[in-house]
Amino acid sequence: MNEMNGHDIEDLRPGQSATFSRTITEADIVLFAGVSGDNNAVHLNDEFARTTAFGGRIAHGMLSASVISAAIANRLPGPGTVYLSQQLKFRAPVRPGDTVHATVEVVSVDLARSRAVLSTTCRVRDQVVIDGEATVMATSSRQRAQAA
Repeated sequence: MNEMNGHDIEDLRPGQSATFSRTITEADIVLFAGVSGDNNAVHLNDEFARTTAFGGRIAHGMLSASVISAAIANRLPGPGTVYLSQQLKFRAPVRPGDTVHATVEVVSVDLARSRAVLSTTCRVRDQVVIDGEATVMATSSRQRAQAA
C-alpha cells in the first residue's frame, strides 16, 4: 500500500479483489435525479412504477453502478486511481433500500502504462445486478520515485 492507503500499479496482481457496499436510499435516488437530471418516473413515481414491468420503483442504473466507482476509489486500486473506461451490463433492478455490493477484481496489469483492467460486479443479496469491465490508471511508486 502507498501513503494514501491505495495500491500502486506495482502492487497489483491478477486475482486481487475488493468489495465496497452501499445501501441505496430514497435520498440517494432523489439527489441523483436532481444532480443528473434523470427524472424518469420509474425512479420517482411509485404509482407509475407499479404499472411497469418492474412492479415498483427502481434506482437509476448509473446510481447503482456508481458503487463500482467507490470500490475502485476506496478499495482497489484505491486513492489516486483514474477511471479510463467502464463497460456495463444491467442484469436486474436495484430497489430503494437494497444494499449493492460492488466487487472489483484485477484481470490484467500493464506496468509500463500504469493501467489495470478490472472485472466489475454488483450484487444485491446473491443476485448479480450489474457486471462489466473497467480500465483504470493507477498510481505508481516508480513514477513518484522518478519525480522526486
